[in-house]
Amino acid sequence: MELSNCLRCGVLFAKAFRDLCPNCLKEIEQEYERCAAYLREARQATMHELSEATEVSVRQITRFIKEGRISIYQAPNLTYECEICSQPIREGNMCESCRTRLVKELTQTVVGADEKKEASRVGDGAYRVIDTKRTRE
Repeated sequence: MELSNCLRCGVLFAKAFRDLCPNCLKEIEQEYERCAAYLREARQATMHELSEATEVSVRQITRFIKEGRISIYQAPNLTYECEICSQPIREGNMCESCRTRLVKELTQTVVGADEKKEASRVGDGAYRVIDTKRTRE
């Protein structure tokens, strides 16, 4: 049995499977129930309306969505923020424009690294071994 501090409240507890104490797990479950009940009655609610009505943080509601506990398909106005630019999104971690920019930057980085590698190979011929022996002598 491993002892650990709860990531949410900091209390010391016997850690089993999660990094949260039983009280915090129970509280999170109650928050989820309040959110789910509110969305059953107000499917058109936005993230901020849901947060205000249930007194659950936007961050926790976003976790519920990302864990798949709250379905955004049944709540058409429910969006959360892109982790990079804060634009409203309905899936993933980034909006399409941030994702496209990231892919473009990664592609440029890979191409640049390949070009540097090719440039460093100029002179890596069959006679390179001979040339290195001469410089040592």
